[in-house]
Amino acid sequence: MDKILVLDFGGQYNQLIARRVRAAHVFAEIKPYHKITPEEIALSGYRGIIFTGGPHSVYALDAPKCEKEVLSLGIPVLGICYGHQLLAFLCGGTIAPAEEGSEYGKTEVKTQKSVLFEDIPEKSICWMSHTDAVQQLPTGFHTVAATEKCAVAAMADDERKLYGVQFHPEVTHTAYGESVLRNFLFRVCGCKADWQMQNVAQELIARYRKELCGKKVLLALSGGVDSSVAAVLLQKAIGDALICVFVDHGLLRKGEGDFVERTFRDQFGVRLIRVNAEARFLNALRGVTDPEQKRKIIGEGFIRVFESEAKQLGQIDVLAQGTIYPDVIESGKGDSAVIKSHHNVGGLPERMGFSEIVEPLLPRELVWRQPFPGPGLGVRVLGEITKEKLELLREADAIFRKTVDALAQKPNQYFAVLTESRSVGVMGDARTYGYTVVLRAVTTDDFMTAEWTRLPYEVLEKASSRITNEVRGISRVVFDITSKPPATVEWE
Repeated sequence: MDKILVLDFGGQYNQLIARRVRAAHVFAEIKPYHKITPEEIALSGYRGIIFTGGPHSVYALDAPKCEKEVLSLGIPVLGICYGHQLLAFLCGGTIAPAEEGSEYGKTEVKTQKSVLFEDIPEKSICWMSHTDAVQQLPTGFHTVAATEKCAVAAMADDERKLYGVQFHPEVTHTAYGESVLRNFLFRVCGCKADWQMQNVAQELIARYRKELCGKKVLLALSGGVDSSVAAVLLQKAIGDALICVFVDHGLLRKGEGDFVERTFRDQFGVRLIRVNAEARFLNALRGVTDPEQKRKIIGEGFIRVFESEAKQLGQIDVLAQGTIYPDVIESGKGDSAVIKSHHNVGGLPERMGFSEIVEPLLPRELVWRQPFPGPGLGVRVLGEITKEKLELLREADAIFRKTVDALAQKPNQYFAVLTESRSVGVMGDARTYGYTVVLRAVTTDDFMTAEWTRLPYEVLEKASSRITNEVRGISRVVFDITSKPPATVEWE
């Protein structure tokens, strides 16, 4: 089986790169740059290496760098964004702040004849996100792509099979990004598309049946797809040795708690403990307005609840959770920059991560319901969180989601946010002074990047009319038309 090494330098898209490689039926392994030596790479049989992006400048004192010997192993290398700059730096090139300014977002790129760009139009759209750029090429390299602001948008040393692209081919916004990656995998590295994911569920069940034999496992069950998959896999592996704790923190959507409890008790027969912790969380959040502090309070609250339940249950050997990769990445693990902390990343002892999501294990209504952040409505109520604000948001959010649910083609995620802003309105010739609600809808296939969704005006009109008429306390509705980046999907 051919495999590719994804050498991680703290980029936001490292897991996404691996996913794209695996989607091409080539196995990919992610390794931190400082956790594998050139000797280990040489002995591991990799057909190619991909350098990820990262938030650093190559000249910074703390910039992550692999050993230069990696480039002398005879293994093809593709550098992406920071990886592109690092490749140039290690080979003797010069990196500097972009002369004509940074590039962020969709950018037209013009390519030249190169194995990387076989069967790709000369002009296309790519996704840029950089401040620095390659200023002077290393010896042996030549430019194979450029944009209006970036003279070296891609470079190549065909003799040594070393390639770099300043843009991100792994994101969907790069029109021919998949083709660039496939050209590297198959035309440069000579990989065979012989890796399959169909047996992943069985492999995971067998693995955890062996590793957790005789151990009692406590799972933090939020009801989202990630923790739900973890619950089903573990139950199939260890049966009643698994105990799931569902923390009802009072920050859930309308009807959410009952739905999760009903699904796992009745359909799966999971040992489930539902903890009503609304008062505990709201008391801890009283007066708190800073988004990062709110997330940390919620995360701390989860841990304390698990500890309390574990004491009552006796000896617990392992705490388990499911974690989607944007949560891990955005929380600033390793060399990644912190974008926002997620409640379920870090802090949990003996945390187990499940990187594979096998959706057929779950009922359709659970898998395809709207994604929901672990901190719940706590990050969709801006400013101080109160029970009154939560009730307003639950009703507005339910109306919006029900309205959009009627569409034949729906966005990947859509929800409402309650802002701190209040404005004057009029109802029945009387003055009102209510909150402003933001409606958010995005289209994405990986949640690492996302486009705001162009919802029909009649859908927005219907949702706005119902919210302002049925939810007393809300007087204005606005629609968010910001993509990710520069925004994140959630507001906090």
